Amino acid sequence: MQQLALRSADGRPRRLRAAPKSTFAELTAKVQAAGLMRRRYGFYWSSMGAAVVALAGIGTGMILLGDSWLQLLMAAALGLVMSQLGFLGHEAAHRQMFRSAQWNEWTARVLSTLLVGLSYGWWMNKHNRHHANPNKMTKDPDIHNAVVAFTPEAVEARTKLGVKLARVQGFFFLPLLLLEGLSLHATSIRYLIKEPDVRRKAVDIAFLTVRIGGYLAVLFWLLPFGMAAAFLGVQLAVFGFLLGGAFAPNHVAMPIVPADGQFDFIRRQVLMSRNISGGPMVRFFMGGLENQVEHHLFPAMARPNLKRAQEIVREHCREHQIAYTETTLWRSYRVMLRYLNEVGLKNRDAFACPMVQFYRV
Repeated sequence: MQQLALRSADGRPRRLRAAPKSTFAELTAKVQAAGLMRRRYGFYWSSMGAAVVALAGIGTGMILLGDSWLQLLMAAALGLVMSQLGFLGHEAAHRQMFRSAQWNEWTARVLSTLLVGLSYGWWMNKHNRHHANPNKMTKDPDIHNAVVAFTPEAVEARTKLGVKLARVQGFFFLPLLLLEGLSLHATSIRYLIKEPDVRRKAVDIAFLTVRIGGYLAVLFWLLPFGMAAAFLGVQLAVFGFLLGGAFAPNHVAMPIVPADGQFDFIRRQVLMSRNISGGPMVRFFMGGLENQVEHHLFPAMARPNLKRAQEIVREHCREHQIAYTETTLWRSYRVMLRYLNEVGLKNRDAFACPMVQFYRV
């Protein structure tokens, strides 16, 4: 969990040792032989159907409840359904659902943009860069955050107030997740406004206009202003907490790779990722992200197959002496929050990571 050093202990840049030969082709052959790259149409059609039924039920409940503060229960339920739709949109964007690239893309656009309200173009740009270089300095957008500092370098670049806040950032990380839903919507819209070259930009703008404009119009028409505002706040808070809370354990407090670090594909994905163990409830709320290692190795693998692939991947990593990380959800959060506070205090030994020692010459 230590940060990978950018320089040696004497301050001079160090060249990294050439990465070991990749064994990914061997692992891929094992996974394909087990039939784990096949599509799971039944799972995805039933999941999408259940989400639509849930949305219809919430809409009906809102109409029947009328002017009642019990509407906040509907808001929380809507936030939960939106998080599940977000997971499904993520999987369609990774082409897990269908053989056709067009079917996957348009399904992801409908789920993520028209129903959830997040630009597909923005998500693909951000998420593809993350998958290519997880936890890599200057490459992974997920470790460059204006609010939370994930590296001591990020703390040093802040103002005096920012440095003070970073010292306790682990304590307010969970409350900040309540604002993640609002942040995701705002960042998505800002990206579409600023970026000129977005694939099917007009479609994203049209879908977002219908989703956000229509949602707000119906909400404030159906409920009194104060109740509608409270409904919106609860829905966004639940959505952001569940979605952000599922993505956070995957990479936070895992090794940070220097900009010039070189790893073969398997190590690049496995060493920087963390799996979460647990039963059906954990799997439901994590939306398939509990098998983050397998997802990063095989991003087009359908969610139900990830758990089955885990033993193959774990055995392969054991055979080739690649550290494979899995822990419980609660322990992952304890590790993350402690890590964030240590980063804020800049209390990190940047040269203690075994991987740094191995890849230096």
